[in-house]
Amino acid sequence: MDTPTLISIFFVLCGVGILLSLAAPPSRQGNVLAWLGCFASIALVLAGASALLAGKTFSQPLWTLPGLAATLTLKMDSLSAVFIFATGLVLFPASIFAGGSGGRPQGPSRAFTVFMFGLHASIALIFVAGDVVLFLLAWEAMSILCWLLIVCGEDRRWKMEDRDGNRAAPSSMLHSPSSSGYLLLAMGEAGTLAAALGFLLLAVGAGSLDFGTIKSAAPGLGVGVQWMVFLLSFFGFGVKAGLVPVNSWLPRAYVAAPRAFVPVLAGATLNLGLYGILRVNADLMPATHAAPGLVALTAGTLSALVGILYATTDNDLKIMLGHSSIENAGIIVAGFGAGMVFVATNHPALAAIAFVAALYHSINHSLYKTLLFFGAGTVEVQTGTRDMDKLGGLIKWMPLTALGFLIGTLSIAALPPFNGFVSEWLTLQTMLRSAELSSTGAKMVFALCGAGLALTAALAVTCFVKVFAMSFLGMQRLGENQKVSEAKSGALAPMAILAALCLAFGVLPTYVIPALDTATNPLVGASASDALVPPFFASNSAQGGRPQRLPPAFVEDFRNLGAQVGQNVLPGRGLVVLHRGGTENPVVFAMSTAYTFVALIFLLLATYVVIRLWLTRDRKLSRRMRWDGGVRNLLPEMTYTATGFSNPVRVIFDAVFRPTTVEDTRETVAEHFRTAIRREKERVHLVDKLVFHPVRTAVMWFAGRLARMHHGRFNAYAAYALLMLLVALVVFLLFQTS
Repeated sequence: MDTPTLISIFFVLCGVGILLSLAAPPSRQGNVLAWLGCFASIALVLAGASALLAGKTFSQPLWTLPGLAATLTLKMDSLSAVFIFATGLVLFPASIFAGGSGGRPQGPSRAFTVFMFGLHASIALIFVAGDVVLFLLAWEAMSILCWLLIVCGEDRRWKMEDRDGNRAAPSSMLHSPSSSGYLLLAMGEAGTLAAALGFLLLAVGAGSLDFGTIKSAAPGLGVGVQWMVFLLSFFGFGVKAGLVPVNSWLPRAYVAAPRAFVPVLAGATLNLGLYGILRVNADLMPATHAAPGLVALTAGTLSALVGILYATTDNDLKIMLGHSSIENAGIIVAGFGAGMVFVATNHPALAAIAFVAALYHSINHSLYKTLLFFGAGTVEVQTGTRDMDKLGGLIKWMPLTALGFLIGTLSIAALPPFNGFVSEWLTLQTMLRSAELSSTGAKMVFALCGAGLALTAALAVTCFVKVFAMSFLGMQRLGENQKVSEAKSGALAPMAILAALCLAFGVLPTYVIPALDTATNPLVGASASDALVPPFFASNSAQGGRPQRLPPAFVEDFRNLGAQVGQNVLPGRGLVVLHRGGTENPVVFAMSTAYTFVALIFLLLATYVVIRLWLTRDRKLSRRMRWDGGVRNLLPEMTYTATGFSNPVRVIFDAVFRPTTVEDTRETVAEHFRTAIRREKERVHLVDKLVFHPVRTAVMWFAGRLARMHHGRFNAYAAYALLMLLVALVVFLLFQTS
């Protein structure tokens, strides 16, 4: 089946889903969303795979708009295919999860189902839009549907009450669906306006709204216009990607959004901003000088570092994952920036590696972040809270959920052999290749950003050790009478699918990289497969029509190390990711998560056999009271909490957070014996403090000055009009004389 047919099937299924949801009774909404959503997602995955693996791209004009002299066009190239494929992988398990409304007893509402199908269609339409008009129309539809899904979500009452029906605390109203939805819409519209202005500059220079014509005319644009297009598109689409400083909407929206919608918001819609940045600044208008790439690299690194700092110190599962999304978007954009620099400085092979690493990480983030939101939503349903200080010991009652969440945390912490390790490792290795640049300033920027990304990776490990340990391990901190049970299959099945994908994308990078290479090769004119995946499984002459580029002796040395293991069973070029240098440094970097995975399995089995069947076979088991530091009855209050775990990070980086103390009280007995200390701090986000609060203060000051002019005196108003007339005359005379 060809790609246009699969895309048509997807849109038809979305339309049928909308019609069926309008006709079906409330009890059947979950079935409609789950079944048709899954079938539509399968069509999307197949369409993306056929374009990436078989090169089945297409361009289909629809109709011409006479007033704009523009032809609406559907166009799917290899770059679109990457995001189409990733979106399908997310929407398939998300449809199953949402079909059961995230594990809640009742299914999704009719409005929720209709909006979800509309959102699915608008996301795909953005990726296959071949002109500016269709792109912006689909983008606007997506923005409005996201707002509707937050404001009119099916579990709005659930957000305002806990499991016992008690009203939520007033502080939680800061993340109410209405305020968070309007913030998302307002900032999204501002970003859309900026991106539209960038497209307008490109269209004026090309004399057309078609992406193909714009790309052909882009080299003729002046440097000033190129800078304007870059800044408008980067920060316009950066709003949707959650980049600093335009990311204040993201954590609030994740908290306020319905539990069944958050995985799609994090795993699919965030990629739209990344796609827009890459489409404009790497495809339609490739970088001709390094400065825009360095700006993107710096902004991405700052976003990653700020995001993980706040994620590490937050104890709400959803808010923490929201800040983590900012971190991962920053890592991806840093990869984009590195690729843009390498393109501008004529290092096509390094640019290909950078873009492949960034695209790889965007797919990986979609997979494990969706998995983690499934887990967070399931925990909230089963326990009634997202506060990690109140959780603990859940692995005893929810072992399958804990297993899925553990795989997600290992993936996002970039630990081998899971998928996050591969893409983050490639990104860091790309930063180190800045040694090949000639500019000292660029090298310094790369060095600082590489150090920032390395610190981000270390903090991510700390963050997600805290998340899993404080939520699933240790003692139960919930009420003694509160019963916790395992989630139902409707929540566990999507987690199992994504956990398997996280492992597969981590173990098989040598199959993922050639697929992504089809998207990056047209952007840079070089092959990432040749640079990263040596043909150790192939003969010395060729592999699939591709000439052998490694010396036979070099290949033979690695085959002696075992790089050829599996060649008689598996297809492809090999299982080793390797980048080769010069004669003095023949191997720049190399790794194999596939062989690492096999070695880990062998070591675990060998350890089990040695300990279980040999060392402890004849030992008798006896159970005794645990010591617990001499405490007979260890209470949950005596154990480590999430706040205590992250407090060292909070103390070290207090210069960044700068919280405001709103309560600091001490209770004593007889003025000597202290019984309680209460200290509450209000944390204002760094971006709000440094960017939005000063802007708001300046606007309010200016508005106050203007308000003084409105005093009701007619003579003063006449004087204002006369003064403006004189200013206009002076300006006119100055322009006329010049």
